[in-house]
Amino acid sequence: MTDLPPYARLLQLRTERPDGGLRFVMPFHEDVVGRPGFLHGGAIAGLLEFAAFTALEEALDGEAIGKKPVTVTVDYMRGGTPQDTYAEAVIERLGKRLANVEAFAWQQDRARPIASARINFLLDRQ
Repeated sequence: MTDLPPYARLLQLRTERPDGGLRFVMPFHEDVVGRPGFLHGGAIAGLLEFAAFTALEEALDGEAIGKKPVTVTVDYMRGGTPQDTYAEAVIERLGKRLANVEAFAWQQDRARPIASARINFLLDRQ
């Protein structure tokens, strides 16, 4: 996963594979600051979106399928503080025409997420 898009590079995202899964890590740095001392909501949403898209891409196993997000809902639960932020995604449903993906972001404690996203994708299986 070396060819990240420009926005992922701006966020300085990197990937980890704990226990065979895929996790994105976003370090705290100047480009992700919102109000002083906290993460910008757009940076958190971007992290969740990359986690969801990548999980879906891996679930499709490299098939050339168009993926268009049709519904994106982000829930912010607490402010992100100056430290690494982690995100993982789970495919809730993968059908022929639709996929439902849920992503979670946390910092120190995975059991205390700072945000979650639900993204419904329209799949174009030409």
